[in-house]
Amino acid sequence: MKITSVRFFFLLFIFVYTGLNAQQTSVMVRAKAKDAKFIGSSIGGAKIYIKNAETGEILVEGLTTGSTGNTEKIMNNPWKRNQDLSEEGTAGFLANIDLEEPVFVTVEAHAPINKKQATVVSSTQLWLIPGKDISGDGIVLEVPGFVVDILSPQTHERIPETNEVQIMANIVLMCGCPVTEGGIWDASQYEVKALISSDGEQVKELDMKVGEKPSTFSVNTNLEAGLYGITVYAFDPATGNTGVDKTNIIIN
Repeated sequence: MKITSVRFFFLLFIFVYTGLNAQQTSVMVRAKAKDAKFIGSSIGGAKIYIKNAETGEILVEGLTTGSTGNTEKIMNNPWKRNQDLSEEGTAGFLANIDLEEPVFVTVEAHAPINKKQATVVSSTQLWLIPGKDISGDGIVLEVPGFVVDILSPQTHERIPETNEVQIMANIVLMCGCPVTEGGIWDASQYEVKALISSDGEQVKELDMKVGEKPSTFSVNTNLEAGLYGITVYAFDPATGNTGVDKTNIIIN
């Protein structure tokens, strides 16, 4: 009985001592679209994980929330060393972690989390030190790519052979920033194409053009009766940003 009591109080002491010596450490994590702005609430955010790099244990997780940030500051003004690109309300995830000792972590951003065909993982590693907060812009993870959504034709749509097939897609940066003719994200600098295949062989490659509606690209074509797969891709030769979406249709 005495041994059991001593063990109990020893474990209680260790628990209390550990709790008293743990220091809450705040870490700001942001996800920023390559060649664009921060990934926030308007596109559903980025899912952030901070993991113990040695064990894989998730120490904390959450979503970036807030605005995409100040367009003028991020896209048009020259950057200076140690200058924050974020402002109050700019999208981010503030993690609060109790640390007893320095821990080497992996920080991941899965973004944009609500667009599964476009979601990519960006990560980095660093030491977190108890009581040493990382604030301001914090840890900024760059997320390359485009979000491509095929709007037309619909998946498994049956289209008469006599009808034209309209291929239409919405294309935005990973933060949701719009693509427009002559805009900050200029449609004319991007290559957007529709690849049409049947029985595993490509039958057509079509250039898609942006319309009056921002971020909307389209092209019309005719197809013979058969089963077709349609792949729409966007490519920026200046930055290497890419994005893809796919669908299948029936021509009868």
